Amino acid sequence: MALGALVLLVGLFLDWYGGLNAWDSFELADVLLAVLALAALAGAVGLLAADAEYLDRRALPWIAGGTFVLVAAELINPPPGAGGQPLGLGAWLAFAAAVVMVAGTVLTFGRVSLAVAVEGRDRRRRVAAVDNRPPPTETGAPVQPRSSESLLHPRPEDEGEAERSA
Repeated sequence: MALGALVLLVGLFLDWYGGLNAWDSFELADVLLAVLALAALAGAVGLLAADAEYLDRRALPWIAGGTFVLVAAELINPPPGAGGQPLGLGAWLAFAAAVVMVAGTVLTFGRVSLAVAVEGRDRRRRVAAVDNRPPPTETGAPVQPRSSESLLHPRPEDEGEAERSA
């Protein structure tokens, strides 16, 4: 918000239409834009330092919206003194400043925050029990239920199968 207000103040002194700056080409819009930029600066200072709150923060969306509408109206419908001259750097800077002010207001009241964590990539550790698993069955055959006999005392037919497979 503060950055947009500062850029807007600087843009008022640069060329808006041909060789005319905002002070030369506008009658009332230049004063309104300067007042809105100063009010936005006062509001931004209040957001940064709670002890220095000169302006109620609920006014900031109206200030940013009013700035955007006023700059857009002057770009779309230039004053009669501009005489169809091309838009200059000051006009585009003021428009960018108004967009930045609106974006700052949205970020302030939307409670949007960005966090970037830069850490080393965590490599997957190999676990033998997981790596040596047999592949899953594709047939979908039901699993045979186990008998209630103990594994320490196998059935006789299981012993024969064990000897054949060995």
